Amino acid sequence: MQPTTLCNLNCRYCYLPDRGARLDMPTAVNRAAAESVARWRDSGHQMGVLWHAGEPLAVGVRKFEELLSDWPPGTAHHIQTNATLIDEVWCDLFDRYHVQVSVSTDGPRGMNSGRVTRGGGPAWRRIEAGIAVLRRRGIPFHMLSVVRDPAPEVARLVYAHACDIGTEVLGILPEERKGSHGEDSPACKSEWVGFFAELFTQWRANPVVRLRELESVANCYDAVRSGISAAEVLSMPVEPIPTVSYNGEVTVMSPDLAGFRHPRHGAFTVGNVLRHPLEDLLSRAGSVAWVREALAGVDACRRTCPYAVACGGSWPANKYFELGRLDGTETNFCRNLHQAKTEGALLCQP
Repeated sequence: MQPTTLCNLNCRYCYLPDRGARLDMPTAVNRAAAESVARWRDSGHQMGVLWHAGEPLAVGVRKFEELLSDWPPGTAHHIQTNATLIDEVWCDLFDRYHVQVSVSTDGPRGMNSGRVTRGGGPAWRRIEAGIAVLRRRGIPFHMLSVVRDPAPEVARLVYAHACDIGTEVLGILPEERKGSHGEDSPACKSEWVGFFAELFTQWRANPVVRLRELESVANCYDAVRSGISAAEVLSMPVEPIPTVSYNGEVTVMSPDLAGFRHPRHGAFTVGNVLRHPLEDLLSRAGSVAWVREALAGVDACRRTCPYAVACGGSWPANKYFELGRLDGTETNFCRNLHQAKTEGALLCQP
């Protein structure tokens, strides 16, 4: 869910197209999505919502609580935030609604040079201040770090910082060419393999912070050990990841396509929740031209790539913004993340 397009920062590697404009989600859009989720929940499904794609806290506490209050009881709410706006009032809301917080920060202050204010100044003091409030209130949080230089020393610094600030889970994203950001990490795959090997080695020596990327590799390993074949893994349905933009437009398979247009297919949308229930849009999404092309890309990856059992073969936004097509296969993002973390786990030293 995209409560607003606006972000109060202007990070140098951000991909969002409208982050400088304040386009807030109307109540009608939020309620339409929530009503569909309520019907799914009534049928026994466990539901979770991630508030993202801009700085969610930029809408203000009152507006955000209005959005949350429309969702059925028991909905798990997650938020991705730069933490700069977090204060005691926000923490009260997080407590009331049991919001799982994930903070975007790249490591110690010297590693946050890409995270800047609208005026171009460093944002790390404000990020650290927000994290300090979370810690003082005892609110658990995750950390998401964008990495450009995958040197082993960077892996050590990022993991040490995650331990120092008390995060529960650390996620890593290589800088990627996507959306309005036109370049990715200049490092080669072998450097990323070394980065993940060192990161995982740091965890083995001091396993106090869960590593999202290591857990994803371990899940594949556990599946193999339990007798699940690669063919069974590759036959699993593609996760739709329904994404509702501020205006009600729905994107599937990749939130990072929301707000962008294809020169032939048009907007990356399957419809609008103000005109059709979300469940109807998802049921017929496979007939939309750009989705068909993206599914062809998934099939191509699953047929040709040995790493597809680890990543699923999807990631259409990276394919589109790197290759110019949705039905492509290998990307730099794939090599730098999915392939590198898998190989890095095998090289991890105790």
